[in-house]
Amino acid sequence: MKMIVGLGNPGTKYAATKHNIGFITIDEIAQRQQVGFSQSQFEADIAEFFIGTEKIMLVKPLTFMNESGRSIGPLMTYYGLDTKDLVVIYDDLDLDIGKIRLREKGSAGGHNGIKSLIAHLDTNVFPRIKIGIGRPQGMQTVVNHVLSTFPKNQHEEILHAVKTAADAVMYTCEGHTFSETMNHFNKK
Repeated sequence: MKMIVGLGNPGTKYAATKHNIGFITIDEIAQRQQVGFSQSQFEADIAEFFIGTEKIMLVKPLTFMNESGRSIGPLMTYYGLDTKDLVVIYDDLDLDIGKIRLREKGSAGGHNGIKSLIAHLDTNVFPRIKIGIGRPQGMQTVVNHVLSTFPKNQHEEILHAVKTAADAVMYTCEGHTFSETMNHFNKK
């Protein structure tokens, strides 16, 4: 079983914000697989599908970004999953708009959702796909930046990044190691 987690904040108020790029990517995968989020467990919305005999869980924590680990930690324990069975998708201020970067481990880099996951999983070693949202411009604060929507002139770049991140998830779910997935998608 693989658990694919998109980080974000629940509710329509946050739906199209930069901080919700993880949720947006999870929704893209669900749409491709024609599955809906029909169950809720451990404060998360969950959709499931199979690739061959491998069950894939798409997970959107409903705890709000800063408490993401409160949902994912118990969910992984319940299903007996190792962190190698996890892929986390989230926004990254330090990447240019629309760029993606795959990593197998790393620090939180100031991202509170990742800080929460590291605390609840008791490790910083888990596969992740970071999607660039760029840094705030001018006098804009980080909070205002991540909770704002993408300007219209960035929609094409962001859509491409979401589709590429979804492709990377499917590539690893189809039997490639995350290291192979990194080698394939970090070159793009």
